Amino acid sequence: MAMSLSLARVALPPLLQQQGAATAAASTRKLHSGALAFPAKSFFGAPLAAAAAVVVSPASSAAASPLRRRPSSASAVVAAGKGYKMKTHKASAKRFRVTGRGKIVRRRAGKQHLLSKKNTKRRKRLSKMIQVNKSDYNNVTGALPYLKVNRNAE
Repeated sequence: MAMSLSLARVALPPLLQQQGAATAAASTRKLHSGALAFPAKSFFGAPLAAAAAVVVSPASSAAASPLRRRPSSASAVVAAGKGYKMKTHKASAKRFRVTGRGKIVRRRAGKQHLLSKKNTKRRKRLSKMIQVNKSDYNNVTGALPYLKVNRNAE
């Protein structure tokens, strides 16, 4: 069974009845254009006077409105000619590096585990860095767009 409650039958104290009548009268009044339809305080209690007190004529609405600010010239210049940033593939960044002459080098495979069966000469050879093959340069530079690579270095 659903219960319904009619607020018209509930008796309110006289003070609340007066406040209720005042708010009802205020809500029936027509709001003029400068009046706020929301409270003058934000949710956290900070006054919204800056937004409420500014009455702007339509001719200068773009220049004086606090809600429409023009971007500063510095930020506009910085963002004007730039394209999107390329993302660095982080796993590739940990595996490859560039030498002083611009060559891309990597570690050799086979030095992670099962080292007891590999002799010392082989382990030392596997420890050294080796240059990436020239045919793989496009793959590496695609994953690492900001590498300073010298393609003519040998």
